[in-house]
Amino acid sequence: MRFGLFVPQGWRMDLVGIDPQDQWGVLADLARRADDHDGWESIWVYDHFHTVPEPSEHATHEAWTLMSALAAVTSRVRLGQMCTCMSYRDPTYLAKVAATVDAISAGRLEMGIGAGWYEHEWRAYGYGFPRAGERLARLREGVEIFRQMWTTGSANLAGEHYQVDGARCHPQPLQGTSHPGSPRNGIPMWVAGGGERKTLRFAAEYADYTNFDGKPEGFRHKSQVLAGHCADVGRDYGEIVRSANYNVVIGSTEAEVEDRFGWVRDHALRAGLTETKADQVVAGLRGGPAVGTPEQVVESLRALAGAGMTYAITYFVEAAYDTSGLELFESEVLPALRGRGRPRRPVTEQ
Repeated sequence: MRFGLFVPQGWRMDLVGIDPQDQWGVLADLARRADDHDGWESIWVYDHFHTVPEPSEHATHEAWTLMSALAAVTSRVRLGQMCTCMSYRDPTYLAKVAATVDAISAGRLEMGIGAGWYEHEWRAYGYGFPRAGERLARLREGVEIFRQMWTTGSANLAGEHYQVDGARCHPQPLQGTSHPGSPRNGIPMWVAGGGERKTLRFAAEYADYTNFDGKPEGFRHKSQVLAGHCADVGRDYGEIVRSANYNVVIGSTEAEVEDRFGWVRDHALRAGLTETKADQVVAGLRGGPAVGTPEQVVESLRALAGAGMTYAITYFVEAAYDTSGLELFESEVLPALRGRGRPRRPVTEQ
């Protein structure tokens, strides 16, 4: 199994109480930590502007600015977003940004992409909030623009939502299709979301990776739907790596796990959430596959690996303040599960 690590950026109120002038240092240190530990294949951020579970005045650092900065302070781990909202930036501009980050990182970029969902954020930034069908249509057109720009150097599209006339992308991504073993899209494409009629069909057509429901029953069901769409469009289902995101709450004993839940609740209250909201945050974490002692987490993830989940993207809510859970995961869980799947190596020359 392969593993990625979310770096706290504030979106989940996970930098509250840290002075703004120190926040980048915390992010960078955690990124370097992952870069130095060969158990982590990738590091990740979210593409959001307002905090959850509710908008607040707390910091949320912008994803693609972080992509460039994280590229410059690491040398091995791959860099992803889970996931970029297509409609937050024009796809021609985003394709160019991504190609530049790929160059800075020596070919380590992963493109997570989705249609977007956080309505408050959309409206606050003046994007409106179109119906789901329109958001998905923009996603489809935007990805076609990405593919053209990254694999041919230019794009032309007379779409319903985007009109592009010879948009150039030079230099092209270092992961371009001229390299043996390069991804079919130029930069590896992660399609996030489990919409069964449109999103998973779109993934069958375009995705190098998918990212959807990580609980056993949901994962198996979404996988079956994806397989059906692959058959319909003539895509080899085995080409697509199926991943999922996991909130990790881990302790050496069940009592330590409960202590960590207590910390999560206290932290939510310090962030300004009501007691009801804080209880909801804790409830949302309980029962996940990556919650418990190391033995329990290994057992849960091993069962998911048997269902085809071979890439776990993990999140530790306390990582900016306390790395003991991260250390326990690294020492007890990673060694038990790694080895299923070989990391892609960075491309270092055009």
